[in-house]
Amino acid sequence: MKTLDELKRFYHQVLKPDLRVLEKKRQTVLNQIIFIGAGAFSIAVIFILIFASQVHEAVPFIFFPLIIAAVITAGLGWLITRGYRSDFKMLVIERLVKFVDEDLNYDASGKIKKSEFNASKIFHTKPNVYKGDDLVYGKVGDTQVKFSEVDAKYESGSGKNKSVKQIFKGLFFIGDFNKHFAGQTFVLPDTSEKFLGKIGQAFQEWNISRPDLVKLEDPEFEREFVVYSTDQVEARYILSTSLMKRIVDFKNKTGKKVNLSFVASQVNVAVSFTKRLFEPRLFRTLLDFEPMQEYFEDLQLAVGIVEDLNLNTRIWTKQ
Repeated sequence: MKTLDELKRFYHQVLKPDLRVLEKKRQTVLNQIIFIGAGAFSIAVIFILIFASQVHEAVPFIFFPLIIAAVITAGLGWLITRGYRSDFKMLVIERLVKFVDEDLNYDASGKIKKSEFNASKIFHTKPNVYKGDDLVYGKVGDTQVKFSEVDAKYESGSGKNKSVKQIFKGLFFIGDFNKHFAGQTFVLPDTSEKFLGKIGQAFQEWNISRPDLVKLEDPEFEREFVVYSTDQVEARYILSTSLMKRIVDFKNKTGKKVNLSFVASQVNVAVSFTKRLFEPRLFRTLLDFEPMQEYFEDLQLAVGIVEDLNLNTRIWTKQ
């Protein structure tokens, strides 16, 4: 794994010369958006003042022009920033991926396929709105991996009756486990037992949407996770004492909600994030090292799953 000192040298020697050029583009784009926004909102305010002077009673839609101005600014802003965003991904994120591991490849517009997301069976609800980007794929040591940002939702109804359910938003990782599983095992955050104790444990057992509950002899792991599997023996075989500790350590390191599944011959890991990953900050200079460190740490978190779960130790062989 690369160190922070190595990143600093890479930043100053490789990234910074191009970042100075890209920084000028960022400032130009930002000024254009500010100009468009100021013009659109000024026109909206003038329209409101003229309308208010003619109508002396409250009108529910008097501020509708401000909404139109906001939509216009956001739409034109998105068009203006497309080129800048593309340059940023190529000059910064792609290079950071190669810096982290030369055997990894990057596709800014790629993502984990919807079929792969569904095949993990981590989430029961299948999304009908599925987005993602920043696909990284290749080998880390002996392990084939791929990961990307995923935003999966289920929308139903329309108009006032429209309902949107956020299924998952964050980093979705798929790694080769070097073993074909006969069953399917799911490691999910334990929210019921943590807060409801024995009653919560009963809820876990009554979860008819999942296969059988697996009880394991690791109190720390049991406090954080609940395990379901179609094969009790295999689940205990997969979730060795060392792997359970590694999963707990990974969850504590990320400070995020973590879901895992062991299906077919893959381990799937879903790490929830509220922020967008690997996106340029328009309102912050590119010549600040701190954002580069954050991009680097997010990449290290994903690539580090291989080490965190000890996937390169080939203690099994595929059948």
